[in-house]
Amino acid sequence: ILSAIAAGARQGVLFKGGAHVERLAQVKVVAFDKTGTLTVGKPLVTDVSPLDGVSEAELLATAAAVENRSEHPLAQAVVAAAHQRSLDIPEATDLQAAPGRGVTARLNGQMVYIGTERYLQDNGYAVSRALLEQIDSLETQGKTVMLVGDAGAGSASAGRLLGLIAVADTLRPEAAQAVAGLKAAGVERVVMLTGDNTRVAEAIGAQVGIDQVEAELLPEEKLAVIKDLVTRYGQVAMVGDGVNDAPAMASADIGIAMGAGGTDVALETADVVLMASDLSRLPYALDLSRRAMRVVRQNLAFALAVIAVLIVSTFFGVVSLPVGVVGHEGSTVIVVLNGLRLLRGR
Repeated sequence: ILSAIAAGARQGVLFKGGAHVERLAQVKVVAFDKTGTLTVGKPLVTDVSPLDGVSEAELLATAAAVENRSEHPLAQAVVAAAHQRSLDIPEATDLQAAPGRGVTARLNGQMVYIGTERYLQDNGYAVSRALLEQIDSLETQGKTVMLVGDAGAGSASAGRLLGLIAVADTLRPEAAQAVAGLKAAGVERVVMLTGDNTRVAEAIGAQVGIDQVEAELLPEEKLAVIKDLVTRYGQVAMVGDGVNDAPAMASADIGIAMGAGGTDVALETADVVLMASDLSRLPYALDLSRRAMRVVRQNLAFALAVIAVLIVSTFFGVVSLPVGVVGHEGSTVIVVLNGLRLLRGR
């Protein structure tokens, strides 16, 4: 086990204890977060589509004002796009977030809503068929769409839709290969859990080779899905990087965090850390843990067999007691050397 931990550390995989090596070897299902795990986690604004005579600059500046204080990757992408265009970002107040749906804020005396299509509709906005078709087209391309609307000084129904902003994240280049490697290693099911829109999630999942996509999930819903997977399949690993992933990681049999870009909460919760956030290390870690457990079983069987032979041989006088002691110590050396073989693997 110590050899496996040392070998993993040399290859960018940090096991926080020997028990986690054993549990990883038994994993049957691997669940991934999307943003920052399967994707790079640095989304970029790809489309700015204003409505009703609103300029692109006005739409983007308004959205950036609402999102300016958020640490969410999508919000940061909007703010970064506004900065890249050298736009003046006004100060927003009275921010209220609806996790997984959107956010509202007061800007120049008016309430501004930014979020999902359903979030805007729930707040009184009418979304035209043409706009719905545009949203569908963008989401099918794997882009996340945010609608932006103001509400005058009163309710949303008194305001107007300002337009939409589409954001896309880049898949990690090794993501598809990592998923294929897990399946080749015998993982029964690979699942993606995300708070993103279903169409976006399915588009990303299809590119990577995901078996099951669970989308539009709140953090507590991710936790419920993990518990269901544990009940149905047994050993489940959860791979994530953010605060929202921590409850699911803690509930899984083994939590795996992306080390380079993961939050402190995720890193603290995780049992295994991929230090360079390289998903190609995940199939390696699974293979390493399984090889380690094979070596443990080999060593245990060998040691017990040697002890049994020496006891019987000594009892019947075939070998003397000193020879038996030497034989036992020699078997210990062989066990250690067999364990050290793990250090040679990559």
